[in-house]
Amino acid sequence: MKGSVVDLAVAVIIGAAFGAIISSLVDDVITPLLLTPALEAANAEDLDKLTWGAVKYGKFLAAIIKFIIVALVLFLIIKGINSMKEKKKAVEPPPEMTMSEKLLVEIRDGLKNKNM
Repeated sequence: MKGSVVDLAVAVIIGAAFGAIISSLVDDVITPLLLTPALEAANAEDLDKLTWGAVKYGKFLAAIIKFIIVALVLFLIIKGINSMKEKKKAVEPPPEMTMSEKLLVEIRDGLKNKNM
């Protein structure tokens, strides 16, 4: 079993903080910069005010943007970890054969040559 409960607790706390950062990024940076023309066209001041009847699709759009950002960051982190593992595996040399394994290989090769 790898890791511990403390590692898990730290990961949850960092994840919550990361979620707050992403929420602020979407609400305070992306929405004003990218969605201002769309909001003006819809005669809305805030993304939360985009509605169609009782459906608040503005909040849904904000949630989708947040999800895409979190998914992209997690993808990049996991891809980096996997590439580091592959490099570590490539560095390890193959284990040296024991004397009995060498003798078995010689016997196998001798039998192949005899049968041909």
